[in-house]
Amino acid sequence: MSGEPDSADTIVPGHRLVRFGEDRGLSLAEKIAQRLRRLQYRSFLHGLRLRGRFPLKLLAAPPDLWPGDPAVGKALIDGKLDYMGIAINTHGVRFSAIHAPAAWLEWLHSFRWLRDLAAEVEHKRGAGVVEPLIQRWLEEYSKFDELAWRADILGERLMQWMTHAPYILSSTDHVYRSSVLNALARQGRHLVQTAEKTPEGLARIRATAGLLINGLLLPNGEVRAHKGAAALDRALELFILADGGVGSRCPEEQLDVLKLLLTVRQVIRERNVEEPAGVTRAIDRLTPALRGVLLGDGHLTAVHGGGLGDAHVIDQALKLSGVTAKPLKNGVYSGFQRLEGGRSIVVLDAGPPPPGRVSQTAHAGTLAFEFSDGLNRLVVNCGGGRDTALALIPDLQQVLRATAAHSTLVIDDTNSTRIRDDGTLGKGVSEVAAVRQESEDGVLVDAQHDGYVRRFGLTHRRRLYLSADGMDLRGEDSLHPTKRRNFGLRAADGIHFDIRFHLGPGIEATATAGNQGALLKLPGGALWQFKARGATLSVAPSLWIDAEGRRRKGEQLVLSAETGDDGAVVNWSFKRSGKA
Repeated sequence: MSGEPDSADTIVPGHRLVRFGEDRGLSLAEKIAQRLRRLQYRSFLHGLRLRGRFPLKLLAAPPDLWPGDPAVGKALIDGKLDYMGIAINTHGVRFSAIHAPAAWLEWLHSFRWLRDLAAEVEHKRGAGVVEPLIQRWLEEYSKFDELAWRADILGERLMQWMTHAPYILSSTDHVYRSSVLNALARQGRHLVQTAEKTPEGLARIRATAGLLINGLLLPNGEVRAHKGAAALDRALELFILADGGVGSRCPEEQLDVLKLLLTVRQVIRERNVEEPAGVTRAIDRLTPALRGVLLGDGHLTAVHGGGLGDAHVIDQALKLSGVTAKPLKNGVYSGFQRLEGGRSIVVLDAGPPPPGRVSQTAHAGTLAFEFSDGLNRLVVNCGGGRDTALALIPDLQQVLRATAAHSTLVIDDTNSTRIRDDGTLGKGVSEVAAVRQESEDGVLVDAQHDGYVRRFGLTHRRRLYLSADGMDLRGEDSLHPTKRRNFGLRAADGIHFDIRFHLGPGIEATATAGNQGALLKLPGGALWQFKARGATLSVAPSLWIDAEGRRRKGEQLVLSAETGDDGAVVNWSFKRSGKA
């Protein structure tokens, strides 16, 4: 790879990221404890624990910071709860009788749709729609329910009810108002006992944030607020890494955590109380790390179960954070490497998959990258998204999590990390090593992973170089035989592998003679030349999930070859060549 920085240039020391906990999920003892707690929460004794003084009002009603979907709000006014392509009539609806996939029911019981209603109508008109639904829900779910009272869903529901108080507490019916306020207090008391028993990660942060806000906005909630602040601080310490990444390695979850913390900050300022140090520290860390996984279109890179996110919401979150730090380029803890030059941005996933406990939506795409030229995505991963209709299609979700759905190397169509039947990631990549080198000429990242060592005796190494002007991206993918304990050097000859480059939306690919290159035409007319050496090129169909979660047809460049006795080396490049 000529043109790379040499040893005299600035070098950031290499680092090794080891998958903590490997493929272990919840232990048997933890699963039994969860079942026992669920039985306890249904008991008469637990109901007694939820009793307390009836609040007479909210101490404040801070506005929701985040925009909703007016289309969902309009459907609600028309008498339908419409989400993920499933619409339920609200007239005479019994919430407990709704049969829908878990992801849809989670949305229903979180009351996130209040945000969508607020995007369409003001509270006086909206209250007439919402209050009958709230009353019906309270009649059916005044006591513990395994889904509706799950701590993360409950925490979000409390936040939604309180930040949309004008929509649910405008009634002059004192009995109704009292029932809503009492429900807020009872559910807050339940969270005191359950928030920190929630699985670590985004779910626990959502639960503890809801507990804190509940304590801040209800009279006599000081104890809940104190416990919520302490629990939230502990949850953040567990999930947010030192460089601002998150334990699940999902950028969309990074954004969700930042939004939650900015909501917490808004309530804290409304109540004029001291902001917990953990919240401030987390926002300061999250913001530059989130900027580091954005591409030129202002959307997130699509990895580990996350979608692209709403560019306007992302921009708003970054502005509200008040943090002006530049994008994180070298994710020593989070495992993401950012290469920038001219109009070009490359984000490389140079970290191992997350631990089993937080890997239910994670991808087996180690060393995959995405590449943008201005507003256009040139190379992508196929994508995902937790809050879209994709969540209702398990088979498609599994396809999108596979190594072959990412722009990286895959051996014998085998995932670099196993995807289990229960959705968690099993054995595979346990360690990724990366070295970053920068100079005035460009940036080089040299990384490798061990995901194929156990099955094929091969280490995958990927080197990426982006020139300072962004016009030249070069790569080298190589497979190296490794020595295995007690067995010496494993034979590596004749193993088939593919290197896939999924192309962004609207890109037209035309293979050149000899199947060693292709001409890529981007929307707007920009041209890029792709060339390869050491493998045979083909152009194949692909799939891409856009920012709205819609499936879009596309193409992919596939470099195919077989290993020799010494493994294999394939060189490739993308070079910008002007406009058509």
